Amino acid sequence: MPGNRLSPESDMNVTKPTRWFVRIALVFVVLSADNSRAEPADRNTLLLTNARVLDLMGDRWLEGRAVLIENGRIVSVAPVAQTKAPAGAKTIDLSGLYLLPGLMDLHTHLLLHPYNEAPWNDQVLKESLELRTIRAVAAGRATLEAGFTTIRDLGTEGAANADVALRDAFAAGLTPGPRVLTTTRAIVATGCYGPQGFDPRWDVPYGADQATGVDECRRVVRKQIAAGADWIKFYADYHRRAGAPVTPTFTVEEMKEIVDEAKSAGLRVAAHATTSEGIRRAVHAGVATIEHGYEASDEVLKLMIERGVSLCPTLAAAEAYARYQGWKPGTPPPEDLRRSQETFARAVKLGVRIACGSDAGVFAHGENARELELMVAGGMTPAAALRAATTTAASVIDREKDVGRIDAGYLADLIVVRGDPLKDVGALRKPLMVLKDGKVAIDRR
Repeated sequence: MPGNRLSPESDMNVTKPTRWFVRIALVFVVLSADNSRAEPADRNTLLLTNARVLDLMGDRWLEGRAVLIENGRIVSVAPVAQTKAPAGAKTIDLSGLYLLPGLMDLHTHLLLHPYNEAPWNDQVLKESLELRTIRAVAAGRATLEAGFTTIRDLGTEGAANADVALRDAFAAGLTPGPRVLTTTRAIVATGCYGPQGFDPRWDVPYGADQATGVDECRRVVRKQIAAGADWIKFYADYHRRAGAPVTPTFTVEEMKEIVDEAKSAGLRVAAHATTSEGIRRAVHAGVATIEHGYEASDEVLKLMIERGVSLCPTLAAAEAYARYQGWKPGTPPPEDLRRSQETFARAVKLGVRIACGSDAGVFAHGENARELELMVAGGMTPAAALRAATTTAASVIDREKDVGRIDAGYLADLIVVRGDPLKDVGALRKPLMVLKDGKVAIDRR
């Protein structure tokens, strides 16, 4: 209103400090711009010197090497004496330490937390999506700080497509976390998942997308791809009601429809399968990986070899389940745990391609290296277990020319440890340094 107009004097009093503030801010911006221009162009250059570097085959150490990193990728790996630090490069001396590729875990659930903290049903039905997502941010950080720079997250378990948001937030650097390959909701046969045990009158939210018949299978795959899935996951077997035995759920034709539609979009498929028949159907359908495989017969393990299908054994999850049910290490294992250990040993002996997949989320995120320890306990050499989490895992996800090795052109996803993991994979726990995309994510030296 006219009566509320400021006088010219008042106007001058208000605008003077404002103008000064603007001028100061502009000077600040100019100085900031000058400082950024003054920084060397190679400010993203890092030189790691004097480390023992894991060779390309993953079974020996190259002594006294220097690894040059620029803009997130490895430029060269050479003896220190033959490497000159570029102007402006930051040099980190890793004398006496071991440098190896960032680890990969191809079976995780960032949106779950250990079942001894809250049962799966309670997490799906009682915890809000917001709480679960915030908790998953912390899980991602713990995973990265444990040295796992790439993960495949195999289902949000009732948390919609939150894994896609986590993937994108980590990639954008909004919060620390690993490189994530997503599957969104996973696919189950109608009525063959959980939560279970409720009065049929109630429409209880499911932990995955349900489908029946080839048309619905194709539709659900298309929906998940549109939502941002990098992989497709389905359940080849499950119990059809609480307390019932595990049986195959999808037909081979339904599984083939899932695989075919994913293939049309350039995606590969993972199958949860614990029974021999479930595994057999999934392998014939053309999946890339079998998750768990606890009851696989020699016949289906050989079929996996013949068809080039990899196994993610999730030994750490089987152990965690046994602990939650009261088993104590050092005592005879319960039947389910014994069977998973025995099947894994047979898979190793037969020569099945095995990739590290722990099912973290069933147990604490950041404890992923437990899977490698159990692989060695089950008959793998430390070098083979390490390959399962580096070169083999990279091959499974079709990134063998990008991650999993320390070589020119590869992404600078690296970890530094004090002990020799080729002698004791326990040395991988709590790495001294973790780098992702050439940036130091954590430094405990």
